[in-house]
Amino acid sequence: MSIAAAATEDLPYEVLAPVRQTAPLVFASPHSGDIYPQDFVARSRLDMRTLRRSEDSYVDELFAAAPGLGAPLIRALFPRAYVDPNREPYELDPAMFDGPLPSFVNCNSSRVAAGLGTVARVVANGEAIYRGKLSFAEAEQRIATCYRPYHGALAELVTATQQRFGCAMLIDCHSMPSTGGPMDRDSGAGRVDIVLGDCHGVSCDPRLTDLADRILRAEGFAVQRNAPYSGGFTTQHYGRPADGVHTLQIEINRALYMNEFNYERGKDFAVVRRRLTKLIEALAAFDPSAP
Repeated sequence: MSIAAAATEDLPYEVLAPVRQTAPLVFASPHSGDIYPQDFVARSRLDMRTLRRSEDSYVDELFAAAPGLGAPLIRALFPRAYVDPNREPYELDPAMFDGPLPSFVNCNSSRVAAGLGTVARVVANGEAIYRGKLSFAEAEQRIATCYRPYHGALAELVTATQQRFGCAMLIDCHSMPSTGGPMDRDSGAGRVDIVLGDCHGVSCDPRLTDLADRILRAEGFAVQRNAPYSGGFTTQHYGRPADGVHTLQIEINRALYMNEFNYERGKDFAVVRRRLTKLIEALAAFDPSAP
């Protein structure tokens, strides 16, 4: 099955493909999914409004101009609170499970310690999700049916882009609460408009980060680099500049475009989307393989 056909299949992700890809660009929105499995909701001690605290609501819509500008956009349909594709495949908290975990599981990352592993213990505001413990089989099922298909499709997009253009730029798109969360050193502090993460210069050509920074500032955004977010699993895993694959993470302050309490789009949603489209246009014209 071709990636372009993915949107018509019963899959846990959707690829919005251009008629013809004209730029070495791939956009990803791993946390904008809002299809909550009924059995997951039933197992949770939280109401739906609180469960949604971990969503990057509408981020896929903010970058919806990408296919029309020659770049595919992949978006997860499952919610981050169910399984998080911006983690290693098995970052799990042993305290969440009713038995011992296999030796290959990473139980010691900072993300696990914060309750935000591949299968999260808490939502973004720190409230515990589950009434009781889970089985490892449940985690494996989520990883097999959601996580792995999403990354399989993303890897295919990146590989196909690199083969076609000689290089690939992956833009991993996220949103952040307007104040800090449980993993953040700036917990409780107000946020800038946009944080660009390139793993402190490791995951992409610095010219790509510089270009994004320059365009976003020209559009009136207050931009910061690598703090408090320098890049998650996707940025670290796919970013291989020496091999021609460049990955940049972008975090957008939710207060710019939505109401963080009722999850409605804000009055400036269309304005923010237009300003971000300027970024897409600039990136589509950039060739990281050029000297």
